[in-house]
Amino acid sequence: MKSIQETYGPKSICFGCGPANEKGLRIRTFEKDGEYICDWTPEDHHESFPGMMSGGIVGCLLDCHSNWAAAHFLMTEYSKPEIDCTVTASYNVKLLRPTPSDTTLHMRAWITEHSEDRATVEAELIANDKVCATCSGLFVAVKEGHPAYHRWQAAD
Repeated sequence: MKSIQETYGPKSICFGCGPANEKGLRIRTFEKDGEYICDWTPEDHHESFPGMMSGGIVGCLLDCHSNWAAAHFLMTEYSKPEIDCTVTASYNVKLLRPTPSDTTLHMRAWITEHSEDRATVEAELIANDKVCATCSGLFVAVKEGHPAYHRWQAAD
């Protein structure tokens, strides 16, 4: 099954979510029962110290996962013919406990507020059934003329 990223941004080179970035994290987000989910398995080079994830990578995972949740939600909620290119207007990550790097990480995200061109998303990253980090962010659809406009389709 294709992820939201593979469906709507297969040529994206984003470090966190771009399917076309072979050195990126390449997260794969899916909609399920009104939430957005993603399972992702770290590698040793994602660590800050042996056995534990880098907080920066944790932030990137939550940012990209939340951004795609917002973009997909806005498209479906407002019956848009194509997906908006959303950007992160703000996000706040709370690192609640060290995130182990020896297990698959599970992310979930949900929309808490929205209008036609923006969505507020709450998300969490879970390892071994414990919430290790949370994220709250505002994601905004950009228009033609913005440097990120249609960046997900741009790489040829």
